[in-house]
Amino acid sequence: MRHLLTLAEWSSEEIGKVLELAAHVKAHPGTYSNACDRQTLLMIFEKPSLRTRLSFEAAMTQMGGHAIYYDTSRSPMGAGKESIHDTVKAAGRFVDIIMARLFDHAHLEEMAKHSPVPVINALTNFSHPCQILGDLQTIREKKGRLEGLKLAYVGDSNNNVTHSLLYGAAKVGMDITVGCPDAEAYRPRPHVLEKAKADAAERGSRVELVHDAVEAVRDADVVYTDSWMSYHIPPEEQEKRVKDLMPFQVTAELMAHAKEDAIFMNCLPALRGFEQTAEVIDGRWSVVFDEAENRLHAQKAVILYLLGKV
Repeated sequence: MRHLLTLAEWSSEEIGKVLELAAHVKAHPGTYSNACDRQTLLMIFEKPSLRTRLSFEAAMTQMGGHAIYYDTSRSPMGAGKESIHDTVKAAGRFVDIIMARLFDHAHLEEMAKHSPVPVINALTNFSHPCQILGDLQTIREKKGRLEGLKLAYVGDSNNNVTHSLLYGAAKVGMDITVGCPDAEAYRPRPHVLEKAKADAAERGSRVELVHDAVEAVRDADVVYTDSWMSYHIPPEEQEKRVKDLMPFQVTAELMAHAKEDAIFMNCLPALRGFEQTAEVIDGRWSVVFDEAENRLHAQKAVILYLLGKV
């Protein structure tokens, strides 16, 4: 039985297979309209969401299956009255696959350890693999390839999106440069960088960490940023974080250092005037809503793959 916890645990071949399937699912949705007939996805939510819930629930509906929304704040699991072990053991008797959006990545790993059905990481504080599979699908649609491209990520880099981008880019042979302030609070975790560099070396690509936005973005095919105020960051830290991260804001002036045909990505939600300006996210570079849509197709492919439908 296979799970999707992080892209570090998936091979380049598996990622490629799922991306090919995602493209086919998008182009030929009718082919998969009954692929999950009479099958059920349990969606466990500890963190709120818009795109994650809508895309997963729509995915199962469009493939003839059913999705159950389970809010842990109103459950024995969330109240600490039932263990993760008992929750997933019981749930696995009723459903065919589980998706979980949690705070603590260790809790997701515990779920996968005890679950009798496949588990999908729909976001933890450490990793967001489904988002990055949708991102990779989007980049390939826009650029016609992944290998040999350069992706520049700028801003707060100690987060689930940056970690998953590092893993994903390295696995598909894409160069990635992360640009962030030179402080532990904003840098990717060292073991993620080490793993990404090792994987990139096998594919002939590069992973770099720099502390200057222009240097990061120079000659990039893709410029990517994410929220400066993730869910877990206290509001009282906003003023300091904005001051620290403003040199990494994606502006039209910064985009001018990327390639002429560069695209701009943000996994959303986005705040105009913070991690990027309105001119960028609403401008000619932006593919953010295509990127959001591809969560649907990539997650259909993940579900089909983990359920052994392909």
